Amino acid sequence: MANDQILKNTNAKILDEFNASIMFDKELYSQDIRGSIAHSQMLQEQGILTKEEQESIESGLLQVKEEIESGKFEFSLAYEDIHMAVENRLTEIVGEPGKRLHTARSRNDQVVTDFRLYVQEKSLSIKGLLKELIEAFVSVSDKHTTTLIPGMTHLQHAQPLNFGYHLLAYANMFKRDFERFESSYERNNYSPLGSAALAGTPHNINRDSTSSKLGFKAPSAHAMDSVSDRDFALEILFNISTSMMHISRISEELVIWSSYEFQFIRMSDEYATTSSIMPQKKNPDVPELLRGKTGRVYGNLISLFTVMKGLPLAYNKDTQEDKEGVFDSVKTIEISLKILTQVIKTMIVNTEKMENACKIGHLSATDLADYLVQKQNMPFRTAYYITKDVVAKANSLNKDISELNLSEIRESNEEIKDINEEIIMYLDLRNSMNARISYGGTSTIQTVEQIKDFEEWLINN
Repeated sequence: MANDQILKNTNAKILDEFNASIMFDKELYSQDIRGSIAHSQMLQEQGILTKEEQESIESGLLQVKEEIESGKFEFSLAYEDIHMAVENRLTEIVGEPGKRLHTARSRNDQVVTDFRLYVQEKSLSIKGLLKELIEAFVSVSDKHTTTLIPGMTHLQHAQPLNFGYHLLAYANMFKRDFERFESSYERNNYSPLGSAALAGTPHNINRDSTSSKLGFKAPSAHAMDSVSDRDFALEILFNISTSMMHISRISEELVIWSSYEFQFIRMSDEYATTSSIMPQKKNPDVPELLRGKTGRVYGNLISLFTVMKGLPLAYNKDTQEDKEGVFDSVKTIEISLKILTQVIKTMIVNTEKMENACKIGHLSATDLADYLVQKQNMPFRTAYYITKDVVAKANSLNKDISELNLSEIRESNEEIKDINEEIIMYLDLRNSMNARISYGGTSTIQTVEQIKDFEEWLINN
């Protein structure tokens, strides 16, 4: 019998560990206490609690919050989750009034309210970090509106750009991320509190009151949907995943640009390390880690999608698995944005290497074709093949097309044997970059306008 009792106790302990969420959902202590205070105030307004009971509850909850934040609070598996842990300690402090707090609510609406508050708060804080990153990109871009860099497609040299313009592409990506978090915040700013288990409550509560106290726009419209909904959690995971994808893309470029073959940039020693065995090496560890952590947040998104895909209405214990991935992804994006902002601010740009790289790959070849179409009235396809001949000529001379003289250009194809010397200007790399004057283009004039638009947006957001 003694062995049976030991086995029973062991099994009970394992089940407690399996069933409990206290060791990770304690992250929500602040939101839980905030929600409980608002709930108690509403109960008092409705005459369900006396003024004395409500004041006792609120004072006790603030004491619990202080104990948690000072490290005095003992988190135990005995209380399963943060909600029961807080309520149990509250009752120890204030006695009978603490037992009345849970009137007209369920853990179902309590947990989703706490979690939604957390997601809303984090959406705002991530927006702030995104804005700081955008400011960094805009600031560096403003210094490099005339710095040439080879624009690439398929990782092959394509056309000359200015470096500020290239960086503004990322500023636009992160601006869309900012707007996604903003949109999600507005869409999800509804309070589930008062939905109770799944069907509402017979108590005379005022959901508008708790909604307003917690900073929500209004109460959610349907109790069953409210307690089972985790779309808001999926949204923040998707938004984070998209932002991390953009972080990964710039990280990839930082790794490439800092390589010996490119040497376009040099990262601050704070964000790169030396090899453990090769003292001459400087490794781009930070962008590599940023790139790698993207897979981590993707996994969290897919995990929650998989949890939610087969759940019948309403609440199911499966949704206990909704939080750890969100907590992890939030922490990952927050530190990633902070670090990337500093990497961008502190990187050293090698403008000479960038501009010399533009002389490889015949970046102004398209300008020749455009010139033949615009000035010589040629069909584009004819101009295209003539340009190929000019590129071949340049290759035979071991020159870039921008370095050819007029006679070399004329010799390349019979149809342009009398071409005007004006073509030399069109093949100049800086003129090529500045020729892209269409809205959104790479010319310095357009880049400066884009920077002004971003500066105005930053002021208004």
